[in-house]
Amino acid sequence: MSDVIRHVLIRGSVQGVGFRYWTRRSASALGLQGWVRNRGRDIVEAVFAGPEQAVTEMIALCRRGPASARVVAVDEAAAEPDALGLRRPDERFSELPTV
Repeated sequence: MSDVIRHVLIRGSVQGVGFRYWTRRSASALGLQGWVRNRGRDIVEAVFAGPEQAVTEMIALCRRGPASARVVAVDEAAAEPDALGLRRPDERFSELPTV
């Protein structure tokens, strides 16, 4: 399979529950590149890049999230390689500050 890049918005009770940390660890365990950050109220935003199967698995994991999260919706769209530009230069997957 080829590599894909997906931009994902996770909505619900997803802030203040360790969602960014959980996402970074889960994505890294799957060998993905990308980033995650809190965006506005009750939204976590992420970009996942890597083998299609691993990206699909990560998005499925995001539909549940960590134990204390309550996910109500996950929106995903294809993204271009420049979407990875927010990562820190020395990291494959970055946990970014809230915007």
